[in-house]
Formats: sequence, structure tokens, C-alpha cells
Amino acid sequence: MKACNRDLLVLVKDEHMNEKSMERELEQLNDLLFHFETIETFCTAHEVFDINRHKTLFKRDSIQKIVRQKELKPFFFICNKN
Repeated sequence: MKACNRDLLVLVKDEHMNEKSMERELEQLNDLLFHFETIETFCTAHEVFDINRHKTLFKRDSIQKIVRQKELKPFFFICNKN
């Protein structure tokens, strides 16, 4: 697996956690994020509001096409469903 270059802030309640267990915890967290941060999960969690056409786009293919554009068209809004 390719090592990700990301900044993570991890808060730990256990003050006595040693370096090895902390490293293992971070590897597991990175592994989880690697598997869940995909375009499919992004499209499931987001929708696009097209104000020009008064439509809400929720299909995966439509969202992928819009997200992969270099620049978002005016009055297109990518919103999280939460």
C-alpha cells in the first residue's frame, strides 16, 4: 500500500500509550481512510445543486463528471448530505 502524505490530529485518552502502539493505531487509521475515501463513497455522501436548471443531481456518474472538472461552473454547488 502506498503511504499517504496527510496530516492527522489524533487525540488519545491513554497517556501511557507507547510509541509502537501509537504507530500501529495510526497505520490502522490510515488503512481505514484509504479504503473509505473513494469517489464512490464521496458521491454517496454528496449531491450537486444546479441552480441554472433548478435540479439536484444525485447520480454517481453526474457527480463524478462535475467533481473531476478543473473549475466548477457558476451556480453549481457541491453539498454534503449530512
